[in-house]
Amino acid sequence: MTLRGIMKSTIEYVTLWSGVTRAMRASRRGEALVLAYHNIVPDGIEPSGDRSLHLPRARFAAQLDALARTHDIMSLERALANDWGGRPAAVITFDDAYQGAVTAGIAELAARGLPATIFVATAFVNGGDFWWDALTAPGAEAPAATLRARALDECAGEDACIRAMAAREKLATPGTPPPHARGASERELAAAVAVKGISLGSHTHGHPNLARLSGDALRSELEVPLAWLRERFADVLPVISYPYGLSSPAVEHAAARAGYTAGLRIDGGWLSRVASNAFALPRLNVPSGLSDAGFALRAAGVLSR
Repeated sequence: MTLRGIMKSTIEYVTLWSGVTRAMRASRRGEALVLAYHNIVPDGIEPSGDRSLHLPRARFAAQLDALARTHDIMSLERALANDWGGRPAAVITFDDAYQGAVTAGIAELAARGLPATIFVATAFVNGGDFWWDALTAPGAEAPAATLRARALDECAGEDACIRAMAAREKLATPGTPPPHARGASERELAAAVAVKGISLGSHTHGHPNLARLSGDALRSELEVPLAWLRERFADVLPVISYPYGLSSPAVEHAAARAGYTAGLRIDGGWLSRVASNAFALPRLNVPSGLSDAGFALRAAGVLSR
């Protein structure tokens, strides 16, 4: 661990021991925290790809147990209906529908009788891999920052464009992510939604930066996944989580026209009963590198990122 990492960890644990989390949780009664996970890595497998997105199963299980001691863990549908009680509420969501999340992650939730929503990027179902995993160099923690910036801007987050750019300019050498770090199959999604409390939502079709799209391209990315999911599964929420957490007022209006009732970002913050914009709701991203103290501080509302 770097010196900066040691200092950060020390500050987190000192803050946790100070007892501030108890006071902060008390102030969050009547609010809900929506947590955004990505992949859950099965036991005995080393994480790969963009490491921040791949949380080991044992750590996910520990976070669920810690959260259950201090929060009422409820479905996204219930939270959006403002149906929560005395303790702070928490909602579990997954972006991308990785195989590991849909299998190992849902198994941990099922063992505890806890609900969750999986946001599916439908183009990657049945084994598709994501550019940020395929283009992360062996031994690296994530794709190069310059590649990510150009990917979201020049290529509008579109997978094929990003891979072509990386190959053309020799920005990265593509790898092959393992099965757990690829899109889940339709059969695995069906098994997940057969578990009580598990629902699906849209994460678009091709996982683009929606804020860079307009017209037919934007409309298709919003309409296609919702129709695809409804044709195959019963428990589908008309809710979208924006790829990369990026949206705009134009995207929000387009989502409403496409039949969604809410949209979720990834920028920290809590849901309240008086949310001003149902299409710009906050979520707290949960990266794999969080310490136990760091997770507790974020779950209590002491930290928002």
